[in-house]
Amino acid sequence: MSIRESAGVKELHQSYSDPPVEQHPDEAVGPVGPQEPPLGVRALKAGVHTVVALCLVTALVHIVLVFLHVAPSNPVSRRYSSQVNAWVYPLFEQNWRLFAPDPDSFNRQILARTAYTDSKGSVRVSPWLDLAAVDNAAVDHDVFPSHTSQNLLRRAWTSYVETHGGSDTARSERAVMLQQYLRNIAADRVAARNAGVTFDFIQLRVVTVPVPAPGTATGNRPPTPTETRLLPWWKVTSHGK
Repeated sequence: MSIRESAGVKELHQSYSDPPVEQHPDEAVGPVGPQEPPLGVRALKAGVHTVVALCLVTALVHIVLVFLHVAPSNPVSRRYSSQVNAWVYPLFEQNWRLFAPDPDSFNRQILARTAYTDSKGSVRVSPWLDLAAVDNAAVDHDVFPSHTSQNLLRRAWTSYVETHGGSDTARSERAVMLQQYLRNIAADRVAARNAGVTFDFIQLRVVTVPVPAPGTATGNRPPTPTETRLLPWWKVTSHGK
């Protein structure tokens, strides 16, 4: 057998042993790069990033406005006082001041009485109930006194005075809200002490006594001035008939 015939036999044997390879001349051969995520995934990521950015901006604005609210009076807080108050009140109200502590220097006796109309048309008025004494009794000898018993009624009254001053006429929406807040707290306290008793009106009387400065001798103290304030009768709906 000649050399040419031997090469032909080898080529024929190779053609039967190897599978045919399909050629696609239009396909480009090269390294495969990273594929872009679907449109829905990209939109979701963009939405998450937007929400996170908005939360961060809102948190920063909140911190700045609350800081201006509790900081001592300054040109910035005075210039933007309306914007600061609109953001802080009523949900983010703060009862403390930065760098200027203002401890309560008064003892207050907050009393309440109620009234209702009986079946004969006569108005019945209850005796005075000392709500502050009830709170003090709940705090005394309690290792972990309730924050509500300590501050709820007191803060409601001081907020009422801040918005009303010496008048009992509400001149703003915030004043109306705090008046209703004080009324509802007092009505709830009276109803809790007198279960089953209904009433249509409630009235408060507040006796304020300044606390003497520490270190003052008892004999040298001047007579302590006492302020008594009688509030008008308020209509009560939740504890009425």
